Amino acid sequence: MIITVASGKGGTGKTTVAVNLALSLENVQLLDCDVEEPNSHILLQPTISETQPVFTKYPVISEELCVHCGTCSKFCKFNALFVAPKTAMVFPELCHSCGGCMLVCPKQAISEKQRKIGVIKKGEAKNVELVYGELNVGEAMAVPLIKAVKNELKLNKTVIIDAPPGTACSLVASVHKTDYCILVTEPTPFGLHDLKITVQVLKDLQVPMGVVINRAGVGDKKVYDYCKNENIPILMEIPYSKEIAEMYSRGVPFVEKMPEWKQEFQNMAKTIQRRK
Repeated sequence: MIITVASGKGGTGKTTVAVNLALSLENVQLLDCDVEEPNSHILLQPTISETQPVFTKYPVISEELCVHCGTCSKFCKFNALFVAPKTAMVFPELCHSCGGCMLVCPKQAISEKQRKIGVIKKGEAKNVELVYGELNVGEAMAVPLIKAVKNELKLNKTVIIDAPPGTACSLVASVHKTDYCILVTEPTPFGLHDLKITVQVLKDLQVPMGVVINRAGVGDKKVYDYCKNENIPILMEIPYSKEIAEMYSRGVPFVEKMPEWKQEFQNMAKTIQRRK
């Protein structure tokens, strides 16, 4: 079973839920796809056994062969190529590595090179196999690295994916081919606003979902009313707790100090198994 933990906004507790769920189950692989700011390893403190560089391709234009016709720049929908009457320029950070510019070039003046965009790190801690990506500072696109992290997925394990915040391409890449998505939210106007956007994305992707309400007890009941009206199950409530917050600030998953919560996460996993 592949479970993605996501939310519309940052800071709702995705990593808290993902890590504590992973620690409550057996035979688990945790993939941290928040490659711009991974932090699952901060809570798990794994022993890193392997680090792999990740590369992406970008076009290189031969000035000797190029006739500056502009066919490649007209083809590129991401403005990664600029052609003037006497020069041609490539912007590697904007390139999506589709290879289309090479195909349409009438003079075969375009080849490809690779550039490093980040690394994948693999490790293990507390019987959880962890894989996470670190995107190089300044990179504009996280999706290629997210796909590289997901390529490490093992189908003989229960896979938990810690998705990046937001509802853009990074989230879509993270939830692709997921059996179930846990949406972590908080009972506040901001939480509800971003939850609604994420729910619509998942409906469009036809991914089954349920909600975990973190910091339950603050805010209002509008998130509960919305979930009821949309027929979205509330899988768990995590209370607004100073004790849990202090453990998180020290980098300690709360199921380690509050073992009764392991049963709660196990029950949630069983519920998801029945619903997926």
